[in-house]
Amino acid sequence: MERVGNQKLSCVDIMVPVAAGAVIREAKMVAIKEDGYAVEASKAENLTVAGAAVLFVDNTSGADGAQFVQVRRAAFVFDNDGSIKQTDMLKDAYVVDAQTVTITSTGSSVAGKIIGVDADGVTIDLF
Repeated sequence: MERVGNQKLSCVDIMVPVAAGAVIREAKMVAIKEDGYAVEASKAENLTVAGAAVLFVDNTSGADGAQFVQVRRAAFVFDNDGSIKQTDMLKDAYVVDAQTVTITSTGSSVAGKIIGVDADGVTIDLF
C-alpha cells in the first residue's frame, strides 16, 4: 500500500509564497527558507517545515512570491530512511528529502515529531 503523504489527523491549511525557480509537488514536504519563501523540503540546515503541499505549484519562471502554495499542517506518512525505530516515538525526525525522514540531525532541519512507525512509513506530526 502506498502511504507516503497520506494524511492521518486533522489539519490547518495555510498559503505560503513560493521561492523563485521552485517547483513544489503535491503531497511533498514544504519548507520555508530563511527569506520566508517556500521550497520542497531537502536536507539543509535552517529550513522550517511548514507541512505538505496540497497542490502542485510551478514557479520556475516566476519571482519570489509570484506563486503561492497551499500547505496542509497535519500528520502525514513519509518514507523512513531506515534509521527510525519504534523507540524513536515522539522524538524529532529530520528531513532527508521532500518525502523521506531520518533520526539523524546532522546537516538537516527538523521535519516534525514522530508519532507512528510502521513497515510502510513514519507518521510525522507537521504541526
